[in-house]
Amino acid sequence: MKKLKELSLFLPCYNEEENLKNTVEKAVPVLKKVAEKYELIIVNDGSKDNTGKIASDLAKKFDFIKVINHSPNRGYGAALKSGMYSSKYEWITFIDSDGQFDFSEISGFIEKQEKTGADLVIGYYLKRAVPFYRIMGSKIWELAVWTLFGMKVKDTDCGFKLFRKKVVQTIPKLEAERGPFISSEFLIKAKRAGFKMVEIGVHHYPRQAGQETGSSLKVIISGLSDLIRLRRKIK
Repeated sequence: MKKLKELSLFLPCYNEEENLKNTVEKAVPVLKKVAEKYELIIVNDGSKDNTGKIASDLAKKFDFIKVINHSPNRGYGAALKSGMYSSKYEWITFIDSDGQFDFSEISGFIEKQEKTGADLVIGYYLKRAVPFYRIMGSKIWELAVWTLFGMKVKDTDCGFKLFRKKVVQTIPKLEAERGPFISSEFLIKAKRAGFKMVEIGVHHYPRQAGQETGSSLKVIISGLSDLIRLRRKIK
């Protein structure tokens, strides 16, 4: 595997004081291994715990780390948009900051891209370490996205992707803020713009600390609203 010339990694996070430092410190040696030039962006989405301070301390320790702070909390979609639009390098990747991914698997994404020439390499869970109801909810969501947009991938919402900055610069501006629709919106718009995407399986590990926030009723309703709004725009 050749090193990428440039790679931006961003981590969306909300109340991850118990996981963020470990996630970053595991990612740093991997970044140095897989890219010649790199940056790491921590998007602190209005955390109410010590996530912001930990992020600031990490930025002082590593000169290639920068922090984006949202105040107040805006949602996962907003965090992803801040990370995407702030990334400066040719290739962009992101993982969730909760420690449930092994960032060293990025080497597989890079190899897959080299073999296929794809513009996006999107992860799918080999086995997702979340409660059964979360898995079923995701399957229903994927069915809705496929029915309304013809977007058929193994997992639209997996929080581990690699893509060209050109994709972000080319597609219509992303709109989703609070709900889970942001990943689907990104892939739908990339597909409609003619970008090539391939999939790769990734491991997912149990959360060791903190609580996930993506399955609240408010978030789900927001996601459905975003889905319907985009469908009307496209029609």
